[in-house]
Amino acid sequence: MRFRHPDGSTVHLAYCTNVHPAETLDGVLAQLRDHCEPVRRRLGRDRLGIGLWLAKNAARTLTTDPAALRGLRAELDRRGLEVVTLNGFPYEGFGAEEVKYRVYKPDWADPARLAHTSDLARLLAALLPVDVTEGTISTLPLAWRTAYDERSADAARTALVTLAERLDALAELTGKSIRIGLEPEPGCTVETTADAIAPLSAVARPDRIGLCLDTCHLATSFEDPGTALDGLAAAHVPVVKSQLSAALHAEHPHLPEVREALAAFDEPRFLHQTRTVTADGLHGTDDLGPALDGAALPDASPWRAHFHVPLHAAPAAPLTSTLPVLKDTLTRLVGGAHPLTHHLEVETYTWQALPPALRPRARTQLADGIAAELALARDLLTDLGLKELP
Repeated sequence: MRFRHPDGSTVHLAYCTNVHPAETLDGVLAQLRDHCEPVRRRLGRDRLGIGLWLAKNAARTLTTDPAALRGLRAELDRRGLEVVTLNGFPYEGFGAEEVKYRVYKPDWADPARLAHTSDLARLLAALLPVDVTEGTISTLPLAWRTAYDERSADAARTALVTLAERLDALAELTGKSIRIGLEPEPGCTVETTADAIAPLSAVARPDRIGLCLDTCHLATSFEDPGTALDGLAAAHVPVVKSQLSAALHAEHPHLPEVREALAAFDEPRFLHQTRTVTADGLHGTDDLGPALDGAALPDASPWRAHFHVPLHAAPAAPLTSTLPVLKDTLTRLVGGAHPLTHHLEVETYTWQALPPALRPRARTQLADGIAAELALARDLLTDLGLKELP
């Protein structure tokens, strides 16, 4: 979906396809048919943006087989879909029964991460619509925090510098500018926007390497949107892309009924890093289960958990979501005289991880839910003065 900002520039809104498991190109093509096109039709759009997730095997097929890449491009066109952004965070296995810590491998100290992201950049340059010259890719924030030492930091920095050089060469060759955004996430080496400033400044290539701002992660770490964006601007770190998502919020986690409600979201597939803020700072656990099991997390202040809940459907009381943080962030990103980013992506990948009673039971229900999320995001943008384009 495209929107005209009052300054005349185009803002793109997409939804991320990592909600649909697919490791191969055949799986990606099935996603377009079974999920993406039905969402487009529900929204009554001739064209819908998708934030494409290409796992390692799918990306490798497209990189090594030009005919396969042409076929994907043709299939996107045929189904009224367009791609200006990729989700390059998960490498493979994102649809597995247990993902947890695996999603952070390979990290940026591993040459495989550079190779994969370089492939994605070349693919995105080929998939961009003919009238679009800029694409973005989100990626993991260097590494999970454990086993990340100075040697790893040096390797990651070198890899990002090499990537920037490759993106320069790609732009010269194709005329397409591809930018990469590190995506701060709780528990990672770069957990907050402030954590991103030093490593990105060390790379010193804001034209190629910047930040992907995920509003669920921002909220989970109790970051204030204004403070975060002001800090990035002062450090000349661009927001190349923003993922619109909402975290799980519990105002009174000490109450038994609140803990019971939270326990329904403690599931085995994904990590749900949980955070709270006290007078002495931010406290957290790697997952929701450890927070609920004992005294690992203080419970006199609100808790937030890294669980991407549907934007249009906050959990029932006594829980809620951090949708207000998303709204505040979006206002600051695109509600001013000029957008701070032109690429927005709804990224609720946890539909099938919701408590059983809340999960979609059929493809049609999932398509309805994704369309409702995009409709909410569309309304927020038009309320900010952006005009929806055909």
